[in-house]
Amino acid sequence: MSQKNYIVVEGPLGVGKTSFAMLLAEKIHGKAILEETEGNPFLSSFYKDPKKFAFQTQLFFILRRFQKQEEINQIDIFRRVVISDFLFDKDKIFARLNLDDREFILYEQIFHLLKVRILKPNLVIFLQARTDILKERIKRRNRDYEKPINMKYLDQINQAFNEFFFHYTETPLLVIDASEIDFVNVPADLDNLIVEIEKMEKGTKYYVPLGSKHEVR
Repeated sequence: MSQKNYIVVEGPLGVGKTSFAMLLAEKIHGKAILEETEGNPFLSSFYKDPKKFAFQTQLFFILRRFQKQEEINQIDIFRRVVISDFLFDKDKIFARLNLDDREFILYEQIFHLLKVRILKPNLVIFLQARTDILKERIKRRNRDYEKPINMKYLDQINQAFNEFFFHYTETPLLVIDASEIDFVNVPADLDNLIVEIEKMEKGTKYYVPLGSKHEVR
């Protein structure tokens, strides 16, 4: 895990990024910094009425993510590995999808003011999965505020994440197809991913596991 002191795990709703970040931190004795989306007081209202609550929801998220980044800035990452389940730059994915043009102009000004203080990770791990898999996993975890999410919106998010990371070049990037693996309940799946992380160096690498034929819970 040399020279990978700050690792970010990313991916769309339901892909398992928080679970993976926590497991990875435990496995390598690192510190997990999680974005805690459930703390957003506007989120349940947003899923019921996106147009009315999009800006409040997005503003809360970007400020909370910035606070978490400030927490990371206070950690000596040369002495301790930090694993986070969010990339600050991905905030714009949801902003572009959910805000109207005037709101997005204001949002971008806030984004760029905060961006200058953001520490770049040594490695970004992007977990991918098919939209039907994401829907099933969201249904299984049974969070009340996520129940109004429809397939069309989830697919838009999934496509937006794929597009964003297809063009992402700011840091080394490991793209993992997580559709057919269960790194939570199958130790071999987790171990295989850690091997790929350890081998990761520069550029972008795509990894498609053979799969354990289970789904992430």
